[in-house]
Amino acid sequence: MAKLKELVLFLDKYLDNSKFEDDSWNGLQIEGLDNVKKIAFCVTAGLDVFKEAKKQGADMIVAHHGIFWKKADPSMKGWMKDRVSFLLDNDISFYTSHLPLDAHPKSGNNAQLMKILGVEIKDSMGSYGGQSIGWIGERSPISVEEIVKKLEKTIDSKPIILKRGKNKIKRIAIVSGGAPFLVFEAIKKEADLFITGDAADILEVVKDAKINVIFAGHYATETTGVKALADVVKKKFKVKTFFIDAPTGL
Repeated sequence: MAKLKELVLFLDKYLDNSKFEDDSWNGLQIEGLDNVKKIAFCVTAGLDVFKEAKKQGADMIVAHHGIFWKKADPSMKGWMKDRVSFLLDNDISFYTSHLPLDAHPKSGNNAQLMKILGVEIKDSMGSYGGQSIGWIGERSPISVEEIVKKLEKTIDSKPIILKRGKNKIKRIAIVSGGAPFLVFEAIKKEADLFITGDAADILEVVKDAKINVIFAGHYATETTGVKALADVVKKKFKVKTFFIDAPTGL
């Protein structure tokens, strides 16, 4: 069992939330019980996820995509009231970290993807919220097809592949989620392969620049960070953790 305040202080500091300018209100968004025994981790907030968390006995939920966004209507009505009421009625705390969890050098989505693919990080890339959130690095030569197999196996990805560069790649740039137009930075930094989540119509750029691109799915590329964070929290606070898999198909 852990104290909610101690968990929040740790997560805020570990993820360095205050360093980022973000559309998400990062941190504790809903306060529940003072004592936390079991924590659910997920990619995106939603009632189905909340109900599954309750079913499995969670006192707290940690998500990458939270409830409250700075550009969204803050009114507590309709579907938003339903979300918030469910958490409050069941005394479930809700914590979120968006860009900071993308960017974290150990537990972040992008650092974990680099680790999965055996890439040694050399430099940062992809500036969002006043900080770089992605990474570029190198590994021993590997084919695009082999990379795709690793992604399909480890993050349950269904990649869209634009193979227009080298057959054997060494230098790989990764920015998870919705960052297809950071391909220009990947080109500038001489990447052989750029991996992101969302697809976009950048084929002519890819062809002319002779770079390989993999769109590995917004959801799939952002499962790695919350899973890694769950391991960190479990070890430090000796609480039970579990991951709620709720694929979006995107």
